[in-house]
Amino acid sequence: MGSQSDAFNKHQFTLKTVNSRGKNLVLASACSFAAMSLACGVGSAHAAENSINTLLEEVEVVARKRGDAERLQDVPVAATAYSGDQLEALQTRDLESLAFKMPNVQMDDAGTIKSTANFTVRGLGVNSSIPSIDPTVGVFVDGMYMGINAGVILDLFDLEGIEVLRGPQGLLFGRNVTGGAVVVKTAKPTEEFMSKVRFSTTAQQETNLAGTVSGQISEKVNGRLTAYYSDDKGWFENKANGNDNLGASTTWFVRPSFTVDIGESADLIVRLESGHVDADGPIGQNRGDFSQAIAASVGVTDWDNSENSFEVAIDNEGWAETDWNQAIAEYNQDVAFGNGTITNILAWRDYETAGEGDIDSLPVHLFHSYSLIDQDQLSNELRYSGRFGNTSVTSGVYWFSQDLKYIEERNLLGGALVMAGGGVQDHTAKGIFTQADIDLNESWVLTLGGRYSSEEKSADIASIIPGNGCDREACPAYDFSDTESWSAFTPKLGMQWLLSDSAQAYAVWTKGFRSGGYNMRNTAFGESPGPTDQEEQNSFEIGAKSQWLGGRVKTNMAVFHNTIDDMQREVNLPSETAGVAQLIRNTANATIRGAEFEMMAGLTDSLLMTMNLGYVDGEYDDIWLDLTGDGVVDGADYDLEIPRLAPWTYGVGLVHDLQLGSWGALTSRINYNHRDASAYTDNNAGMLSEVEMVDFSIGFSPDSGNYRLALFGKNMLDEVSEGNDTQLPGMLGPVTLGPNSTFTPINRGRIVGIELNYEI
Repeated sequence: MGSQSDAFNKHQFTLKTVNSRGKNLVLASACSFAAMSLACGVGSAHAAENSINTLLEEVEVVARKRGDAERLQDVPVAATAYSGDQLEALQTRDLESLAFKMPNVQMDDAGTIKSTANFTVRGLGVNSSIPSIDPTVGVFVDGMYMGINAGVILDLFDLEGIEVLRGPQGLLFGRNVTGGAVVVKTAKPTEEFMSKVRFSTTAQQETNLAGTVSGQISEKVNGRLTAYYSDDKGWFENKANGNDNLGASTTWFVRPSFTVDIGESADLIVRLESGHVDADGPIGQNRGDFSQAIAASVGVTDWDNSENSFEVAIDNEGWAETDWNQAIAEYNQDVAFGNGTITNILAWRDYETAGEGDIDSLPVHLFHSYSLIDQDQLSNELRYSGRFGNTSVTSGVYWFSQDLKYIEERNLLGGALVMAGGGVQDHTAKGIFTQADIDLNESWVLTLGGRYSSEEKSADIASIIPGNGCDREACPAYDFSDTESWSAFTPKLGMQWLLSDSAQAYAVWTKGFRSGGYNMRNTAFGESPGPTDQEEQNSFEIGAKSQWLGGRVKTNMAVFHNTIDDMQREVNLPSETAGVAQLIRNTANATIRGAEFEMMAGLTDSLLMTMNLGYVDGEYDDIWLDLTGDGVVDGADYDLEIPRLAPWTYGVGLVHDLQLGSWGALTSRINYNHRDASAYTDNNAGMLSEVEMVDFSIGFSPDSGNYRLALFGKNMLDEVSEGNDTQLPGMLGPVTLGPNSTFTPINRGRIVGIELNYEI
């Protein structure tokens, strides 16, 4: 591989032109071109270095929080991980875009509040935008736990890598990570000067500019500055007013970072970030039986609200505005004791978002809502990692504090009924943990570990009811005040069998813990906002990882059996007086089991194939809350599907490199991924659709030159997928909405575009 290709991996300039919604001629030509390139002859090392070899590179992960990162294939953890270069090769732009590329993983936007995560791993997730509900899938950015699930679905520009750990990670990561952990690592400053710029423009859709510059500032200080700006003109058509640019947003962030060399054995990394989002409100459909008739009554007669349509018809397009600031300081000190490393991560984040949305999703004013979230968090983790003879040890302490404010206003029936509420919550979490990996001999490693966690929450809540004096800024008084604490010991026992240098098998038993909490969106008369009891999980997993042919074929597989006690759920019930009543309750004990398989294979020097397959199944063991709403707990409740359990997820992808002689190299990529339909609400009235995703890209790199031109497409089957599917009442006051009325935020459809990468 020549120096130009080496430089290409370091410096990129991107020009993207996207067209969507039925560009059939371009799509047909692209697909024919992709098929032809996949069928053509053998590629060269020049092309392979740009794509296939990049994707086959060993990925290093921090899943066990040791002093040095470890190879993904060496750790006894079910995980999918990508380096920064691999994310670029796969044209990954945000966490949500990874949703269909991993078995038993769903990374969706809830659709209610901009950039609010609705993540589920192995069937464990929380279907909610209520900020006081702790997520089951934890997101960690540079070692900082994101205390709420809002503000985490953003652009992944300039990253070192991403790890998605499946199953409870309650020992080393803690903080209620019962479903899994998403670990995001931003790129570090470099000593050698480098720069990277990406400019994108789309036909009536999106323009963005992102850039990075990195290099030595002084003898002991390296710096990096990353900046990002996006102007999205919107994708959807609003049949109520003819606006075909609904869903517009403007986003920017800046991320300066510094590394400081504090001698031969210590270093300091400081990462700062500040950002802003200004966007339209949620893009919701109402799929009710009477919805078209209601729309026709105000002159909207050509609206298709079926589950296969992207059309919406709303009278209030809403808005959302978000600001955040954060700082993370990581200090590493090498010590002689156990030839180990002491790491301290001090992190702070301030996040505020406010917005308005049309919840009835109709061209009449029936149910509009406003919400405000103001969150401030501070955390510190101090840990040691070292080795003593045949034993590797990781031990540490963790502290987390969060202040949370939430306000919600519901404006019903054209303003005839306005009510607001919300509250404030103080939250403190502490933990102490240790894990020892003991080499019993050359083939067997025993893992012993445990974590003790304690959490305390104090909440003052004003129920969202008329006449309590609350407005969009604050509440003068609260009808509920309480303080509660929870604690748990979460052990881990594992055994790893090293079959060879390239193969291992493992078995792990561990527990997970999610503290109880309060409902800051209390709308049900006579219902208490909490507290809920803590949720606990027992998990048993058997897995195997192997690679052959010098690492050109890699396979990972696992089977798991999880039992969940005192499952915490947000139970959504239609309400004639409030629109939707949302209860946070311990609903049941349940069992979830499944299996997953991943493979990456370099079939030739010029052709690579990827595969993933996931299966998950579950049932309720004990139920004590009436989930069906028929007044009793009986067989009908036990027959319900556990929400977010999509039985099958699977996909296959091909990447092909083709040498075009003196012209250069052509790289083609095509992916097909499938996810089964699944229930969204506990009563199974709300459903998430079955989805099939097809993506492709075709890139050309000249033999001499600093650029790469690519044609790409996303969601080529134009599939409709939902962020949520919340049921609305058949009657809202005196107004009849009819059966099956819903608030169903939807995601975008087909996008086709051109991308130009240019090295500087």
